[in-house]
Amino acid sequence: MAAGTDAGNADIDDVPATDPPPRRTRRRRVAVIVALAVTFGIGAASAVGLSSRQKPHAAASSGAQVHTVAVVKTDLSNTQTMSGTLGFGTAQTLTGAKQGIITALPAAGTTVTRGQQLYRVNDQPVPLFYGGTPLFRPLDKPGLVGRDVQVVASNLQALGYDVGTQPKVGSVITQPAADPAPGGSALSPKDGGGTAAPAGGSSTGAPSGGPTRAPAAPTAPTAPTSPTAAAGAPAAPTQTTVESGDGVVTGSLIAAIKRWQKAVGLPQTGSLGIGDVVVLPGAIRIGALQTQLGEQGAEALMSVTPTDKVVTVPVDPANVGSIKQGDKVTISLPDSSTTPGTVSGVGTAVKGNAASNSAAGAGPGGPPTVDVTVAIDDPSTVKDFDSATVQVAFVSATATGVLAVPVGALLALSGGGYAVQLTGSGGLVAVQTGMFAKGMVAITGNGITAGTQVVTAA
Repeated sequence: MAAGTDAGNADIDDVPATDPPPRRTRRRRVAVIVALAVTFGIGAASAVGLSSRQKPHAAASSGAQVHTVAVVKTDLSNTQTMSGTLGFGTAQTLTGAKQGIITALPAAGTTVTRGQQLYRVNDQPVPLFYGGTPLFRPLDKPGLVGRDVQVVASNLQALGYDVGTQPKVGSVITQPAADPAPGGSALSPKDGGGTAAPAGGSSTGAPSGGPTRAPAAPTAPTAPTSPTAAAGAPAAPTQTTVESGDGVVTGSLIAAIKRWQKAVGLPQTGSLGIGDVVVLPGAIRIGALQTQLGEQGAEALMSVTPTDKVVTVPVDPANVGSIKQGDKVTISLPDSSTTPGTVSGVGTAVKGNAASNSAAGAGPGGPPTVDVTVAIDDPSTVKDFDSATVQVAFVSATATGVLAVPVGALLALSGGGYAVQLTGSGGLVAVQTGMFAKGMVAITGNGITAGTQVVTAA
């Protein structure tokens, strides 16, 4: 009997054979059992007390390690990450406009800036000018007015040539017609053969040397009274009002064109023809060549891109409405670093071919997309990459100045909804949840303020 009793005590209390007599062992076991009962009873009583004080009942959760955190007031934002391609943007095909044979072409990857030679036709350079209006007509007459003239004047000025003073907006430029009589000559007022008559001002006067013409009256020219009176008479001068963005071919501009032509190796004519310069928005990087030496100049020549690296992101048309120009994004690079960017353009054309979806891996037959262009805020962060697949995080929603806790602080209630457990004797407080973002959740509830201490899962 004693042996059986000793064996039972060993099973419960792990008592070795050399321990004191069985009576003392039985008293220890009773004490342990009482202690466990008291502990369990206190826990049960606490649970019952909590349940009776609070209407919500937390769902059972066992085994979780917990600690306390303070409710914070902060900003939360949701992001949507999409794949994009880092490169030099969408390539465009450059088509030449100068008639002749191509005698020189740039190498792929070359950067061409304002005033530099882009290619050569008939062994004459075709330089690059910056602007938005290409040369669509010969600029070979004094008094011509237009945006194409302003492109020439602005570029020559930027290259260091003195183009003189341009007539002000509102000036009326009179361009006399050529004298049709044999041996007659076109009359050319100062600074370009046209009379610039500013509103409320005088004409620009006459140039030194050559015939002159008196300033035209501000009124419209009177039509001839009969065919006989018009026969053999010069055509009526044309009048054009200078508008914002216009330039005027003046004598000073013609002189500047001649100086520039001499410097770049062009005939010093003082005039420019269609295709004599290529006009693009800015500096370009040469892509693939589409022609070769000996081909005609007025054909597709090469693909070009801007010189600044950008990220092109193909976006589902259903999501593009939430992206706006100027939005800030975060770009994840192949080396695991991140760099900030700014949405610089949102396309309007829906593309559905394989090329437009290649960055997203859609492949042939992929879904339609709209290209979103992202500029790199700090270009030095991508200097080691010419082309790469990157991840772009767009902010899709933002909640400002909300009270938030870690998601682990939420307790699911048996009746639905959520609560948080206050530290100490605060018990459970039912809360309404708002935005979830990056492991945090916005909450509102009775007595919940910034700094309130709550329990959260570790």
